Amino acid sequence: NALESYAYNLRNSINDEKFAGKFEPADKTKLETAVNETISWLDASQEGSKEEYEEKQKELEAIANPIMQKLYGSAGGAPGGFPGGAPGAGGAPGGFPGASEEGPSVEEVD
Repeated sequence: NALESYAYNLRNSINDEKFAGKFEPADKTKLETAVNETISWLDASQEGSKEEYEEKQKELEAIANPIMQKLYGSAGGAPGGFPGGAPGAGGAPGGFPGASEEGPSVEEVD
């Protein structure tokens, strides 16, 4: 699902050597905490509703987007874009499908 992909892409970016020294310590801690809480929630909420997943993704994006924008603003932009994309930022290159509100959506049929 999109939330799981987004959370793991953020975690990979936090741990990526290219970005490790560019995070402000407080931002890195805040982002790591949010990502870990989201992943824990995903593990415990396998039966969650679509709305719960969407709300949780919005919460994570609200924390991650300003931090990642600050990171790329100070770094002058990253080649290829942020691997997790920047949902709501107009389809930044390097984003992953399903991370934004645009594009196809899949609904379960009984």
